[in-house]
Amino acid sequence: MDNQRLGGIEKRRLGKTDLLVTPIGQGCWQFAGRGMSTTVWKSPPQAEIDKIIKASLDGGINWFDTAESYGRGVSERALATALCKADMANNDVIIATKWFPFFRTARNIPYTIDERIECLSPCKIDLYQIHLPYAFSSVEAQMDAMATLVEAGKIRYIGMSNFSADKLSRAHAALAKHGLPLASNQVRFNLVRRNLEKNGVLATAKELNISLIAYSPLAQGLLTNRYLQGIPSDSRIRKDGRFLKEVDVSPKKLKIIHQLNQLAKERHQTLAQMAVAWTLRKSAVTSSLIGSSKVSQIEDICGALKNPGFTNEELLLIDQIIGR
Repeated sequence: MDNQRLGGIEKRRLGKTDLLVTPIGQGCWQFAGRGMSTTVWKSPPQAEIDKIIKASLDGGINWFDTAESYGRGVSERALATALCKADMANNDVIIATKWFPFFRTARNIPYTIDERIECLSPCKIDLYQIHLPYAFSSVEAQMDAMATLVEAGKIRYIGMSNFSADKLSRAHAALAKHGLPLASNQVRFNLVRRNLEKNGVLATAKELNISLIAYSPLAQGLLTNRYLQGIPSDSRIRKDGRFLKEVDVSPKKLKIIHQLNQLAKERHQTLAQMAVAWTLRKSAVTSSLIGSSKVSQIEDICGALKNPGFTNEELLLIDQIIGR
């Protein structure tokens, strides 16, 4: 991927687009405020969201990722409000959101885009993504519908989330017929979830020059120090069946965390900083998404960029620690 340094912060080109994003982006699921997300975690009040977004901007982060399904527009509105208060709406920031495909066909994509635009107003949609590969329509039909939004000037670029290597290739081919690039694919990727290294997604993304965006780089908090004394009582997401496979706090896993902590200290980083930096070592991974619910978390994670490189010996040691 092309890298550029603007204002002292390295920015990376998103696929074959002209979007330059920072290696760390701010995810906004935690701002959903209601619906499915309230069974996962408690959304901070708008005043705190304003501080989180301001701290992200101050830390050099230039792009933000939200979705229709994050509270049915609640997260999008909260993000737009915070950016306006920071005087940064459409001012050197990049906004990504997602279409929710469950029980829908591709015809719903142009039908619901105006609601996404209204929720994010006055911010523009730079990247519009298919959230999951579960629509009733084919990948090709979905890409055709997304292409109409680009042609209408309602979005700038098209991305996907959680798509396989095969569907990634099909989407790329479908958009090529419109003369458009497929910008990105969001994938779960962290030290303890490395599926994309073997399932073909990484290789396909590199071949087609499609950016990968890593989400859950901290494994829902496992790759921080918060679980060394057990699961915090307020961490409902970590007790949710959808995430228990990833957030295993058994004695064996905690021993691994202790060992990773030691390596992070030797690198003069926190465990969270090292975990995020590790996801960025792959050339196809353009950026890593964090989901900060506190200002202090942003201040810590932004330190991942201060020592992002790894020696071959460090990478080998990490593989040995986690049993690869």
